[in-house]
Amino acid sequence: MAKAKKKYVCQDCGSISHRWQGQCPDCGEWNTLTEEAGETVFAAKHNLQTGGRAVRLVGLDSDIALPDRKQTGIAEFDRAVGGGLVAGSATLMGGDPGIGKSTLLLQVSARLADLGLSVAYISGEEAADQVRLRARRLGLGKSPVQLASATSVRDILTTLRTDAPDFVVIDSIQTMHSDLIEGAPGTVSQVRASAQELIKFAKEHGTMLMLVGHVTKDGNIAGPRVLEHMVDTVMSFEGERSHQYRILRSIKNRFGGTDEIGVFAMEEKGLTEVQNPSALFLTDRSEEVTGATVFPALEGTRPVLVEIQALTVRLASGATPRRSVVGWDSSRLAMILAVLEARCGLSFSGAEVYLNIAGGYRLTDPAADLAVAAALISAHAERPMPSDAVIFGEISLSGEIRPVANTPLRLKEAAKLGFDRALIPASGEKGAKGPKQLHFAKLANLVDHMLGRD
Repeated sequence: MAKAKKKYVCQDCGSISHRWQGQCPDCGEWNTLTEEAGETVFAAKHNLQTGGRAVRLVGLDSDIALPDRKQTGIAEFDRAVGGGLVAGSATLMGGDPGIGKSTLLLQVSARLADLGLSVAYISGEEAADQVRLRARRLGLGKSPVQLASATSVRDILTTLRTDAPDFVVIDSIQTMHSDLIEGAPGTVSQVRASAQELIKFAKEHGTMLMLVGHVTKDGNIAGPRVLEHMVDTVMSFEGERSHQYRILRSIKNRFGGTDEIGVFAMEEKGLTEVQNPSALFLTDRSEEVTGATVFPALEGTRPVLVEIQALTVRLASGATPRRSVVGWDSSRLAMILAVLEARCGLSFSGAEVYLNIAGGYRLTDPAADLAVAAALISAHAERPMPSDAVIFGEISLSGEIRPVANTPLRLKEAAKLGFDRALIPASGEKGAKGPKQLHFAKLANLVDHMLGRD
């Protein structure tokens, strides 16, 4: 005889417990366990070694056709997804509220519809009239996109099966509801079941499916982690609402690489492509200022020049200094400060240190170490860096400057934007064309150079 077994699911990490607890034992969050209907448990044991069907095995050397990609005509979007969308693929896009996810996908839908594809935009958060008003504001009111407002997965699949569209947007997956699962929309079981049915439809009919996902306060996509495993591609739409730029980044892609980004600017008529991202993150200045350096970051195969700004403020003895970082890893800043004190003799213990990446850009490239150190040295000694110089390199705890990848590509971008000098590691790639190169083997050598000791 079958019997139902209770279970409690964490709404943050998806962990399952068989009794209620105030704190999730896996992720440590409080008051996130909610009761959901458990699977039916049968007393009789099943033997899975018999009764199945044989599956076909193929070798690694079997001939296989590469998937056809459909380009949207939005070059930055196509670049980020790996060259275009693939038929039968499921893509999950996450981002902060109000960052522009719906705007971008509405623009993508309109482009594909104008190319002759059948497109359905289904919103679970807005009425069809609200989506239509946004389309008119973006100048897309004439595009043949089919709109609907629905949250029932059964109703949506019934509608789509009559004439399967080429491209479907579900905005958002956390609002979808399956009547086969108990629980409110947005719960772990509902999100998992709804996504599974929609992805199954996309695979069977060759539909390009785009799911919009909410994010938590930590920036992770809300719902079960298995949702990211179910889809083929996971995209992250990043940026600060107070800044103009937006970055579309691929986190997972079964049909391509995850080393490309698309850069957009939010304007009155929607999101526009940015062909030269470096122009967004460099500050125009007529004279040299202290604490500012230019770093050629690398996003996939695309170099982006960003400005790193540092400020140090001397405090009275006994005061506790602050360390404030925007756009970079605070623990890495602490490491750079420790190396400057231990290996170069510069004291920052009695000063507040502020570090900012201009334009709201977020840096993860370890090659930024040397540029950050140069900005700190410049602010500490009140000596400006030359405005026509770029700087990059990774710093070790011993104070050595380590080489980084793709030096020629970084130098080429710097030369294209008019930079005449580059301060780079001594053991890097030799013979790279571009600006005049100054090589440094140790951080102490850079300190001597900037302070005029060499």
